[in-house]
Amino acid sequence: MSGNSVFRHQHSGVLSIAAVEAPHVVTSEWIDEQLAETYQRNGLRSGLLAGLAGIEERRWWNTDISFADAAAMAGKAAIERAGIDSSEIGVLISTSVCKEHLEPSIACSVHHQLGLSSACLNFDIGNACLGFVNAMHVAGTMLDAGTVKYALIVDGEGSRYTQEATLNRLRSPDSTAGDVFAEFASLTLGSGAAAMVMARSDRHKEVHKFVGGVTRAATQHNSLCVGSLDRMTTDTHGLLVAGLDLAADAWADAADDFNWSQGLDWYIVHQVSKVHTTMLCDRLGINSAKVPLTFPQYGNVGPAAIPITLAKVQDDIQPGQRVLCMGIGSGLNTSLTEILW
Repeated sequence: MSGNSVFRHQHSGVLSIAAVEAPHVVTSEWIDEQLAETYQRNGLRSGLLAGLAGIEERRWWNTDISFADAAAMAGKAAIERAGIDSSEIGVLISTSVCKEHLEPSIACSVHHQLGLSSACLNFDIGNACLGFVNAMHVAGTMLDAGTVKYALIVDGEGSRYTQEATLNRLRSPDSTAGDVFAEFASLTLGSGAAAMVMARSDRHKEVHKFVGGVTRAATQHNSLCVGSLDRMTTDTHGLLVAGLDLAADAWADAADDFNWSQGLDWYIVHQVSKVHTTMLCDRLGINSAKVPLTFPQYGNVGPAAIPITLAKVQDDIQPGQRVLCMGIGSGLNTSLTEILW
């Protein structure tokens, strides 16, 4: 059986959120052109990225921008938007999946670039595409306990190296249709960065209250998606089915604690593809009109996808509206977290 937990927060909330776009637009049509010979040789048709996945384009960083650089740019924007003294930030959490090295942590570089206090605790949380939502829970717990005044969560992701390496492999004269499908998900990835400042509600009345949520795990599926910077292999169908089952279990677990079937105004879901979003809405009975989409232009930006999407629509969310952030990370883990705007 999978494990689950329900959590609630009392004094923490979102003070600001910011996103930074990578500058180079890479269209799915261009990727199809790079794989034209492979498609023809294996009897595959082009257009699956746009037609099936619904991803028209994604973005790449300049080659001289590191993942930590991207995260730091977003962190700087979030701090400026929050209007706080950065010396009062008590914890910095980096949730980037993408790393050039195993150590030191991405958080160390971001901490240095932002000039944060030496008293500011800093570390990475790695949990695939769920890391940012997990960090919100950890930061909220620290704020509730009064151990920090402000928490900064950052994430910088880049798909350029992975997709260039994937295209090189798939252009090989001996690549098969099976190879294409095994690495198809790699071509849906995108680049971008996001950051969030969280604070106590008794210190900032304007914070968007972090209500709480539910988590659930199905780690028997830990081999369905395995990735590194060089290659990501995915059982796309198996991951979709198992992820939807897990989300449905978590949704059912939350029924007695949160009234999510009624009264929610926004669903900020992890941005994977058109198929995933459509099937998730159908499975949970969610009104798709309340689900803003960023994957058509940005692809799957990993753990940055939820905060990027939230940042894009934040000015349209009205005070008092209920926002549900819904993430699923390979492994498998899921977390559903409510914010009262």
